[in-house]
Amino acid sequence: MIRFSKNIFCVYLSLIFLTLPINLKAESNVDHCHCINAQQQSFEYVDENTETSQSTEEASLSFGEVLIQEKPEDIWNIVNKGYRIPDPKKKWAKKVVKKYERWYSEHPVYTYRMFERTKRYIYYVVQEVKKRNMPMEIALLPIIESAYNPIARSNMKAVGLWQFIPSTGKNYGLQQDWWKDERSNVILSTNASLNYLEKLYNQFGTWELALAAYNAGEGKVGREIKRNKRRKRATDYYTISLPRETDEYVSKLIAMKHIIQNPQKYNVEVPYIPNAPYFAEVTLTEQMDIDLILKLADISSEEFELLNAHHKRPLIPKESQPTTILLPQQKVEMYNKNLMAHNESLSNWVLYKPKRKESIMKVAKKFDINLSTFKRINNLNGRVTFRKNSTVLIPKSSELKSKYTLKGTGDFNYTSVGTHHVSKGDTLGGIARKYRVSIEDLKEFNELDSHIIIIGTTIDIPQ
Repeated sequence: MIRFSKNIFCVYLSLIFLTLPINLKAESNVDHCHCINAQQQSFEYVDENTETSQSTEEASLSFGEVLIQEKPEDIWNIVNKGYRIPDPKKKWAKKVVKKYERWYSEHPVYTYRMFERTKRYIYYVVQEVKKRNMPMEIALLPIIESAYNPIARSNMKAVGLWQFIPSTGKNYGLQQDWWKDERSNVILSTNASLNYLEKLYNQFGTWELALAAYNAGEGKVGREIKRNKRRKRATDYYTISLPRETDEYVSKLIAMKHIIQNPQKYNVEVPYIPNAPYFAEVTLTEQMDIDLILKLADISSEEFELLNAHHKRPLIPKESQPTTILLPQQKVEMYNKNLMAHNESLSNWVLYKPKRKESIMKVAKKFDINLSTFKRINNLNGRVTFRKNSTVLIPKSSELKSKYTLKGTGDFNYTSVGTHHVSKGDTLGGIARKYRVSIEDLKEFNELDSHIIIIGTTIDIPQ
């Protein structure tokens, strides 16, 4: 954003119109004049080559008249207006808030990377939170849970933006099978999580207790409330006995709220994210290769995977109900146009159900596929036989077969950053071994000064 005083701006405009064919585009509801109050406007320079045509109205603007195009409102302004969970009054909880404010402040690169990650999802989450009239702190919860990473996995097998464990995911209708894991589906997991949080709020009466139950389990919170009632003690979140991670859970959320409200105070940069949808849903009516979707939409595999992390195979099968995928908003028109022009097959894979007593090696040999390639495609590492009622993917072309022989390629190879949610029992060394990276790389990538990691935080995994 460029800002000028009135006089300097007028001179600058005159020079522009006399020397360069550049348009300043914007909208203003004030009468046109030779000077515009630049202190109240956002400016965006648009090269003439980027626009093939102009309307007659634009072309007829007189000298000194400027059309201004303002940026959409920053989504964080919307978020900051909707907070309703009060700051803690207990001294120990205030100290926890300060601890996490200090932690994020001391790790500005990690924190910025985390905020950047929200850009794909935050608009959708904010809209869903607003629809339900929930506190806007809830839209920040995936920052605490997963650093807004749909591929985040915890030591307790929790997955996705909202970190559903398998059982809770199933209870809230999130399908988990060979083809997909809907705990990583942005839309379905958000809907399930907000349903769960609403249920917990209705059950326990405050958002602090609802969040505690989301983290530690409603059974644990319910038992502690009953225990305090028997002892004639208060039953609020800050008084009942909870695990350390849960004790700090709401305070950590409050710390994040403070940082977004006043990032300069904490030496943190919160990037501008427009209050506009990042993605749109597209319906598939036939089974379709993910590789083909990437070509038709002209997007990278990483972009697709971060919007559709629930898909576990290179083929999206046809189901009884129409299947939807998410694409960047600005790519949908291109995808539809290219799909209409595509006259070839939508899939280069064959589905095969192994017969009784057929071994993995026998099927690989039957279809002339390298055994290790066949295992990698179908996630069969470490197995020599099939499970009952198995389905496997067989590539039609030799090109597909050779693609999967390359180290590091396969179903979903996230090329930028993976995420690990730190749980009880985790160590930095253990995390390094699990993801096959060095401890020093983990420390440098996450700006860690020591081997100490905090339960409830998220570690980024360089890949």
